[in-house]
Amino acid sequence: MNRWGNACYEDSPAHAQSILTSAQLGVLVVDRQGHLRYWNPYAVRLFGMVDGAGQIGRSLPELGIRDEDSVYQLLRRALSGSVWEGTLAMVRPDATRFHLRVRAAPMCTDLGGIDGAIVVVDEALRTERSEEQLGLLDQIGDRLASSLQVESTLRVVAEILVPQFADHCFIDLVDRDRLVRRVSVHAQGWTPPPDSWLDVGEEVRYPEHHFVSRAMRKQESVVVGTEIRAPEVAPNPESAAVSERVGITSAIAAPLRARGELLGVVTLALSSLTDRDKTRYDGFDRDLVGAIASRVALAIDNARLYEEERTTALAFQHNLLPRTFPPFDGLSIAHRYIPTKPLETNGRGIRTQVGGDFYDVIPLSAGRVGIVIGDVEGRGAQAAAVMGQVRAAIRAFAQADREPADIMRELDEWVRRMARAEGASDGYAPGVSCLYLAYDAWSRDLTYANAGHPSPLLIVGDQVEELPLQVTDMLLGKRARGVPHDETVYRQDSLTLPPGATLLLYTDGLVERCPIGGELDVQRSLEQLRDRVREVSGATVEEIAACAQDAVPGDSDDDTALLVVRTHPEELALREQWFVAEPPTVADARHLAARTLSDWGMDPGQQELACLLISEVVTNVVLHAAPSPVRRQLGQGGGATDPGAAESTESAPHEPAPTDTSVAPEGADGLIDDEFSEDWSDLLEEVGAAPAPAEEPKREFLLRLRRGANSVWAEVYDSDLRLPRIRSATADDEGGRGLYLVDQFATRWGSRPTPDGKFVWFEVPLHGTGVPD
Repeated sequence: MNRWGNACYEDSPAHAQSILTSAQLGVLVVDRQGHLRYWNPYAVRLFGMVDGAGQIGRSLPELGIRDEDSVYQLLRRALSGSVWEGTLAMVRPDATRFHLRVRAAPMCTDLGGIDGAIVVVDEALRTERSEEQLGLLDQIGDRLASSLQVESTLRVVAEILVPQFADHCFIDLVDRDRLVRRVSVHAQGWTPPPDSWLDVGEEVRYPEHHFVSRAMRKQESVVVGTEIRAPEVAPNPESAAVSERVGITSAIAAPLRARGELLGVVTLALSSLTDRDKTRYDGFDRDLVGAIASRVALAIDNARLYEEERTTALAFQHNLLPRTFPPFDGLSIAHRYIPTKPLETNGRGIRTQVGGDFYDVIPLSAGRVGIVIGDVEGRGAQAAAVMGQVRAAIRAFAQADREPADIMRELDEWVRRMARAEGASDGYAPGVSCLYLAYDAWSRDLTYANAGHPSPLLIVGDQVEELPLQVTDMLLGKRARGVPHDETVYRQDSLTLPPGATLLLYTDGLVERCPIGGELDVQRSLEQLRDRVREVSGATVEEIAACAQDAVPGDSDDDTALLVVRTHPEELALREQWFVAEPPTVADARHLAARTLSDWGMDPGQQELACLLISEVVTNVVLHAAPSPVRRQLGQGGGATDPGAAESTESAPHEPAPTDTSVAPEGADGLIDDEFSEDWSDLLEEVGAAPAPAEEPKREFLLRLRRGANSVWAEVYDSDLRLPRIRSATADDEGGRGLYLVDQFATRWGSRPTPDGKFVWFEVPLHGTGVPD
């Protein structure tokens, strides 16, 4: 017995071990990295583990403690030689949730160094007060789990804390090198007087000795009492006066820290605004607010990551989609891209709001346009990247004046090639729906091919129905393995739109919206869309697009693309005539063009330029439409030598494209001559004198002139399947400069193949300077 009358116990390691084994408190020993080195049987049972030895070497969060930032603070304080005390949330392996009361102290070596920490834990007492406050923590955690935006995250926290736990809530976030107030909420709808407490959006600067500065500097929660009202503590005298007037009795400041970064600080205060029994915060409240701050900081960090991803993806997609369209003759266009709303309402976690929906209106030959809408399966930056490649491919194929069915076949192979490049097993191999329409505003003819996309709505007067598409084929990129490319069938069809008709093209995100508390019904959504659009059928295309965007109520987890295209009711000016492909008809075609362009009010100088280019193209057609090849070769004196010894000006039958030869217009026709003028009169006479075989009918060509608002298009059609190309003529060559002139002086030009021939076309402005000197 010692002098106190207590029994003496043996001071040995075995005896100490038996004490720890029988202790009804959890004792853990962790190293400097926070890894478990020892825990007693009570701690093993408290954490819900079966094999305590098997957990040695794991970190505290891996054992089920959810407050990682609090664990960091625990280790930081213990390794600095101080004691940390607080409450931590815990989840056992069987998903049981509870809270631990934790006290951590440094573990010193014989030499005075700190080798780790001793952590004593026990389950927090479940008094009525603690049940209420820990329930508040769970409530905030559940609400924050579905918050994906910073503003909504902060608003959720303030709405829960005030007035249930506090009368005032301030949240200040770090913005670059400044601290900016983002939330200022008060109980009973009270508002601080102007120029007293800082408002939302203003920069906050706390004095160095202020308790909020201390909380941010030490990165731990700080609780204070009425001393907060002292003038030397308040940020400014006006703030101290308002604090005194409103009766501030206690406050807590907790740093917002996530992933090692200080994001800001949350400050809560009690005052006389509400009548409550509790007027001061204590240590338990401080720990609770610290745990709340940890959850809020993590939610803010997640929301920032989400918003950063969303902003990047939206900018990426908006840059891949057309922002504006140039004016198109005979058409009015409105377009929308609507990313899906934040998905926290659907409880599906953090996912970006962009996808692969796309649209486009592409200028084609002679004033025609290509209208495109489509949808790439999936979402996120990867779907947007695939969409960008598909849209670029469509533009390339369309501007080459390919037929709609040919474009779909090429796109199908393009999508499959992208999937193969990524790897069929590990890569991204989406299906793509696409509707491509080639529209001629002068004839109102619409030629289309459809790869599994919903039919547009056709609006005529007050009638709103689906556009009757007779052909619809499979999605792009979904051809079954083993099916040859040549056996993939994409068909095309044509129809004519009524004057003044409007097309509403959309992606499935517009109608695949689920009403709150209801089920998805696409047919019902289509009816709602038709009914709403019918109400505004006579409005502008922008008003129709705005109405269609909100026509179907409910939530959608897919983005939406909208394209509204209206044809003009008035006829566009057009004149065309067939000519026999003979030398005298070159002048006839030129005279028809001169009269027509004069009637259309084209500037005289532009008339000369247009007639010059028409002469070049028509002469090219006449030469190559000759019944027999024409051969000429320039001798040393510049005259024509024996035609039989000359090289043909046309391509040989096995060559895919003919060599360009052209004739310049004569000055007698009112057109100016320039340094490239060519005299083909001898060759035209030779062509005219050449006897045509009786069995071959005379070949014809079509001259078609189209007038738009600011331009004129000329098209020349003939049945020759070969496409023209520009030839690089030498200084001594008399021919070969026709298409060179067209390329130099026309705004745009090109050739469009047809099943039985080709069109060569060019565009010239109605008003301008005319033929250059």
